[in-house]
Amino acid sequence: MKFTNAKKAVALTGAIAMLVSVAACGSDSNSNSSSQPAQEKDVQEITVWAWEPTLTQVAKDFEKETGIKVDLKNVGTNTKEYTQLDNAIEAGSGAPDVAQVEYYAIPQYAIKGNLLDITDKTSGYEDFYTPGPWASVQFAGKVYGLPMDSGPMAFFYNKEVFDKAGVDATQIKTWDDYYEAAKKIHALGDNYYITSDTGDAGFYDSMTWLAGGQPFKTSSDGSEVTINLTGDENVQKFNTYWQKMLDEGLLDTKTAGWSEDWFKGMVDGTIASLLTGAWMPANLANSAAAGAGKWRVAQMPTADGSATNAENGGSSLAVLASSKKADAAYKFIEYANHGDGVATRVAGGAFPADKASMESDSFKNATTVKNADGEDVDYFGGQKYNEVLAQAAENVSTGYQFLPFEVKARTIFGDYVGKSYTGDQKLADGVAAWQKALQDYGKDQGFTVK
Repeated sequence: MKFTNAKKAVALTGAIAMLVSVAACGSDSNSNSSSQPAQEKDVQEITVWAWEPTLTQVAKDFEKETGIKVDLKNVGTNTKEYTQLDNAIEAGSGAPDVAQVEYYAIPQYAIKGNLLDITDKTSGYEDFYTPGPWASVQFAGKVYGLPMDSGPMAFFYNKEVFDKAGVDATQIKTWDDYYEAAKKIHALGDNYYITSDTGDAGFYDSMTWLAGGQPFKTSSDGSEVTINLTGDENVQKFNTYWQKMLDEGLLDTKTAGWSEDWFKGMVDGTIASLLTGAWMPANLANSAAAGAGKWRVAQMPTADGSATNAENGGSSLAVLASSKKADAAYKFIEYANHGDGVATRVAGGAFPADKASMESDSFKNATTVKNADGEDVDYFGGQKYNEVLAQAAENVSTGYQFLPFEVKARTIFGDYVGKSYTGDQKLADGVAAWQKALQDYGKDQGFTVK
């Protein structure tokens, strides 16, 4: 995914139902009993793999408060980190005590017993976190991490361009409204588009989630996986809608997301809006700085105009089951994501996963965005943009599940669906081919696939 690194804000997607028993992960060696090994009591240093920049200050504060040293390493963002994590787990050595794991990747690690079951330590935490992130760190009623941030989707738009096209973006409530606006914006010039999409698997998942789709299910014992993209009527609803946008040339399908040209399009107005996660403001302030004052944010347009939403991005901090320092490791994720570290991270630009931060006056009343230099940027023309984003978080539905091999699924999305964005095949055909590949992969991994 393209949601998180020092340049891109904290991000990324979703609610899950996980699978296996984790007795091996939650043994007595992780408790505070007198039988605890000496090495656990005498912990002096833990290793944390994470790319989220606000953790640098959090780690320093944690060390000062607890005396536990934190070896914080950025071994790569998302899939790059997961590759190294997989290698360390397979080798049986070299894995960190704590890892940043995006919500969509939690099932893949929890199902294999790689993450510590922290359910007994988190009673009542559902009242602390917003619904989407809290659901996202769970599997089969067990908790496998603490939410770092949140990525409820929102409709970011260049008001200057919408005004020029004669479109009142605040009145866009449905997908049909968005389609009509797309035609008017494209009429401004052949290089003007309402948004861009070159075939992003995370965006596709989020939009089908937004549509009410539930194409993936995993049985509580982890043995069966249902993959039903072609038979889910709400997935088909999005396919049909987006195909119309593609057929009529209303989407920029050539400008790659997160490229220099992509951000340039947001400044000059040729990419007039984004349907993306609430972590986007800092990215805009830093990478499309000249667009300051032109942009606004609104709730996502939905298929029927109803007040529902989906997640797009977001991460947790999870303790590895292999950690010999599980108590210290848990203390760190507790501090970072449930303790004093939360305020530090939110002040640094992270979009909160907790209700208190989301409801605070300082957060809701913010009209400026801090850039990488610590400067306050009036990017949204004085709008209290966090009020909109906080409501977007409240609207997130929690029934969507990711695959227990979602990392793999997103890696191969472009191989099968990519041609749908170049006009060489219909979107539905590409998705059908992707589904077949996912079914075959699931069977090869030992799942019973429906």
